Amino acid sequence: MKNKPTVGEILQAKGVSRRGFLKYCATTASLLALPPAMIPRIAKAIESARRPSVIWLSFQECTGCTESLTRSAAPTVEGLIFDAISLDYHHTLQAASGDQAEAARHAAMEENEGGYLVLVDGSIPMGNPGFSTIAGISNYDMLMETVAGAAAVVSIGTCAAFGGIPGANPNPTGAVSVGDLVKDKPIINVPGCPPIPMVMTAVLTQFLTFGQLPEVDKYGRPLAFFGQTIHDRCYRRPFYEQGKFANTFDDEGAKAGWCLYKLGCKGPTTYNACATVKWNQGTSFPIESGHPCLGCSEPDFWDKGGFYEPLSTGNFGSGAKVAGAAAAGVALGAVAAVAGRRRQAKYTKEA
Repeated sequence: MKNKPTVGEILQAKGVSRRGFLKYCATTASLLALPPAMIPRIAKAIESARRPSVIWLSFQECTGCTESLTRSAAPTVEGLIFDAISLDYHHTLQAASGDQAEAARHAAMEENEGGYLVLVDGSIPMGNPGFSTIAGISNYDMLMETVAGAAAVVSIGTCAAFGGIPGANPNPTGAVSVGDLVKDKPIINVPGCPPIPMVMTAVLTQFLTFGQLPEVDKYGRPLAFFGQTIHDRCYRRPFYEQGKFANTFDDEGAKAGWCLYKLGCKGPTTYNACATVKWNQGTSFPIESGHPCLGCSEPDFWDKGGFYEPLSTGNFGSGAKVAGAAAAGVALGAVAAVAGRRRQAKYTKEA
């Protein structure tokens, strides 16, 4: 580790400007609900860090989570994964294969025991070890062997966090989440199908800066991003309050940008930052593109009624209950805001 260059040295060698670097630190502090006073601390921690080792395991998944991360605009995968951390094992991105790939994983585990991060995307099949194997090793055995010496585990995507689509009824492979198996390590869930790139990188940056994972909700999701429902922050929310809904995808209401609740939008019961962080450099998110939220960052989203059925006719209860859920989302958002202020006070005091 001592012979490895610091992140600051790497950024300098790559010609990254001080201004651009501080802008990234400011953005990260804002996303994590940290006060401006923490920006210098984030910058100092990242610059002096010596690229902590990361092992990325892919199990029952579609590679969408990796695709999402590699298309992250701010920061880019080159700017964070290859500069701020040492990605020592990843099936899709690594050049090595076969025995060389597995040797790289074992070397990273041995050289960084107790200090490396394990990122997992995909669920783990428990119905039969042979349902999914890598280098002849079952997903379960590889997971348990790799996390044994890890500092923490990050479940990337809904499959790893909650079982996802492989775990949907009738769950033929017996798919389970990482948290169902790993009980002795800190775990943070970053669900989504796929998750938002900025959420993934912000979680890694917080660990790099403070040596700890962010505060989480009851499902182990970072509160800074999953503390409020999509409905709470949706720009179509005023139309919901006014009772203005699109009834089809091509009626006048849809063209006018009215609420998509009647077309099955799960925004009132889905916690995520899609409406604020958005996708593709903040360009848009599904609802802004005219498609209702599917609730993909929630447990068992695939089995909770039809995607295009209103919540009142699905498995979510009556319309009154939906309105209550929306109100509850606002209340929980207020709680998250209070937690954010407390977090700011905590880090300001520590600084």
